[in-house]
Amino acid sequence: MNNQSFIGRFLALESASGIILIIATVFAMALKNSPLAEAYQNLLMIPVGVNIGELGINKPFLLWINDGFMAVFFLVVGLEIKRELLEGHLQTNAQRVLPLIGAIGGVIVPAGIYLAFNWQNELSRHGWAIPTATDIAFALGILALAGKHVPVTLKIFLMALAIFDDFIAIVVVAIFYTSELSVSVLSLSFIGIVCLFILNRLNVTRLAAYILVGIFVWICVLKSGVHATLAGVITGLLIPLKVPDETIDSPSKKLIHSLHPWVAFGILPLFAFANAGVSLEGFQLDKLLQPIPLGIIVSLFIGKQLGVFSLCWIAIKLGIAQLPEKSNWTQLYSVSILCGIGFTMSLFIGGLAFEYGGAGDTKADRLGILIGSILSAVTGYILLKKSSQQISSKE
Repeated sequence: MNNQSFIGRFLALESASGIILIIATVFAMALKNSPLAEAYQNLLMIPVGVNIGELGINKPFLLWINDGFMAVFFLVVGLEIKRELLEGHLQTNAQRVLPLIGAIGGVIVPAGIYLAFNWQNELSRHGWAIPTATDIAFALGILALAGKHVPVTLKIFLMALAIFDDFIAIVVVAIFYTSELSVSVLSLSFIGIVCLFILNRLNVTRLAAYILVGIFVWICVLKSGVHATLAGVITGLLIPLKVPDETIDSPSKKLIHSLHPWVAFGILPLFAFANAGVSLEGFQLDKLLQPIPLGIIVSLFIGKQLGVFSLCWIAIKLGIAQLPEKSNWTQLYSVSILCGIGFTMSLFIGGLAFEYGGAGDTKADRLGILIGSILSAVTGYILLKKSSQQISSKE
């Protein structure tokens, strides 16, 4: 599959997935605020265990989704990052500059705004990374709804920026959201990583070998205290993208083609369904004015667009980068607003940030993410749709 067809397939899958994410979120909210709320909660808390001898993993279904299924999502992220850097739209410095600069601005400014709201509380500060993420599926889904006059280059820019966003999020999780480490178990994971590297260097093409070692790495990372989803990224980066026999697809390409639909239409909607359900019973509007939810809303809706667009504008004006082909400043600004759709990744980081702390009201925290993402989605869509209609009327 050539790069152009891959990008088209990727954009189509992610756009459709974004629509399903919206449906899953609405369904979760409806269940959580209906007579079936207890059944919904009981479903997520069902204990699920896998035991082999003395080794066992016993977690509620919710944590299997967040630690297990999301590891598969991050495996696909690792595969996509590697493919884009080596063969795709990020293989040259000229292609990387604008989305990378935008991603950096989209991390620094929202984080700074959130900390400005929450600097006084040590537990609250722990959530600084929540508004730095971009939900690529949700954002591309809104972009697809804006119509056919949105240039493909702008969609690729958003895709590339979100990929850099994901990479930054991975680094943030690894450094800042790791619990107490078990060095002995972590050392076992390094042995598994070395085995993956050796398999790669030996040009082993059997996917089963990488998957088995990857599962071993995942178990070790899970038991070590480092978040288990990082095992997925590492495994994805070490699966070969190229093989000596060019007539066959590499293990990386085979895996991404087979897993991407499952992630887009299964794992991410399941994650949204499990994590977006927030009870509104007894909720008071003034709770959204507390530092954590207000910081999240302002950071996602204002901080993201300000960070992404301002740094991109500076880079283009200085001649460091170029405006995406066939796009205009209004469209670039609209996409910058869409970058404030944190949703899946923000919920994921939020779960890590406040997993052990009692900072804020969980209802308000998640509602802050939902409101900030919705504001970004609606505003970005309206502005982009209007801009596209103006372009259409001139043709």
